[in-house]
Formats: sequence, C-alpha cells, structure tokens
Amino acid sequence: MFFSYRGGRIHYTDSGKGDVIVLLHGYLESGKVWNGFSEKLAQSFRVITVDQPGCGLSDVFGEVHSMELMAAAIKELIDYLNIKKVFLTGHSLGGYVALAFLELFPDRLSGYCLFHSQPFPDSSAALDKRNREIEIVKVGKKNLMYPDNVIRMFATSNLEKFSAALQRSKDIASKIPGDGIIAVLKGMMIRPSRLSFMEEGKVPCLWILGLMDNYIPCDLIQKQVNLPSNARIVVLKNSGHMGFIEEEELSAKIVSDFVIKISS
Repeated sequence: MFFSYRGGRIHYTDSGKGDVIVLLHGYLESGKVWNGFSEKLAQSFRVITVDQPGCGLSDVFGEVHSMELMAAAIKELIDYLNIKKVFLTGHSLGGYVALAFLELFPDRLSGYCLFHSQPFPDSSAALDKRNREIEIVKVGKKNLMYPDNVIRMFATSNLEKFSAALQRSKDIASKIPGDGIIAVLKGMMIRPSRLSFMEEGKVPCLWILGLMDNYIPCDLIQKQVNLPSNARIVVLKNSGHMGFIEEEELSAKIVSDFVIKISS
C-alpha cells in the first residue's frame, strides 16, 4: 500500500489487530527486513511496516533525508490511518527516526523501542566512513560497498546459520537506489544528539542491544545513558546487529511483553 507524502509516495504494510506497533527499518534495508518478526507480532497487535523515504518502494525526497523528514512521514502516515498513538520500533537508522519522532511528536507515542540503535550523533570516524560511502555510490559502485556492511550486521558466529537471511538482506540493499542511499547517509550525518530526550523519559522506552554487535559497542554504550525509570534495557546474548532475525522469537516476546505492560 502507498500514501502520498510531499509530492511522492511512501510504501507501507498493515496487518493484524490491536495496539499499533510501527516497525522502522535501518540503513540499507526496507520494510521487508521485518518479515517473520512482523508476522509474529501481528498475531497479537496491529503491525505497520514502512519503507522509509528513498528505500524499498518509497520515493526519494530530495538530496538529504533528515531524521526529522522521516519522522514527519511516519506522523503523516498515522494521521492518514486515523491512529492516535503508536509504539514505534526502530532498528539502527530507524531508531534515530524514532528519537526524532519522540522529540517532535511525543503525544503520538505509547512508547518506543531502540533496536540496535543509540541516541548519539555520528563520531568523526563514522562521518568519514559515510563520506567514503557517498563517494563510492556517486561513481556507481554501490555494489562494492553494501555487501560488507550487510555481513557486519550479523554476529560473525551467526553468518552460517543465517546465510539465507544474509542473502535476503543483500538483495534488499542491492535494490535501494543510489540517490536514496546518499540522501539517507547525509541525513544521518547531520542528526544531533537526542540523549536528553531519551533520558527525560516522557514516554516508556525499550532498549534492545546485541552482545555481539559489530556496530554498537554493547557494554560501552550502556554506560553513556542514564535511563529513566520507565525504560527497560535488554541485551540479546546471541545476536549482533540483527536480533529480530538472530533471536527472532525471543525478540518478539520482549517487544510484545513491553507493549502489553505499558498499555495495561
């Protein structure tokens, strides 16, 4: 399904009934990455997945896709669907969008989940890496960039076990247009710290990390955030950066239990 946004279209799926969970994918992904996980959640909840601007079947909206632009797209989608409040679950990049949504539209959230994500801006090393990726994509060689990024999303010890999921993630990444990749990279590079909004605790927060994450240092990042009393942190011991695949059943239960708790 599609809805209109700023002169273009955003693709989304909508399944199940009950409290609403919106799933936001990460960098080099589309809503398809949630397949399986979303089906489990849809047994008990209404689940919406979104192809974020420039990804999947959604259009590109200019040269920079800021986190604020992508958060506004989600707000317009839930307005379009006449939904008052949602539980926003953001994977990696999707977590950055969820935090922008938290800042801009906190009254539309029942809660949110940062799934292998964090509230800080890019480090200088991350900025350098993103600039290199932009140059690679600009010269039409994105195929030299995305395979390694996707491989590193999975824990090294899980690569063989999840070889089919890894290939699916590569296939998803291969179909993202170059201008979409660049717009998202530029948007991530300019995002500010949203630590204060996370620590403020206006709405309940579920923070899921992977012990074997190649992108987010699990132990170090926890020490940098003072979580509010309405937050819960969970570390998936057998996951890298893709816990909703690497530990799908456990992850679905963690999210389900949290949503049920905050809605009761």
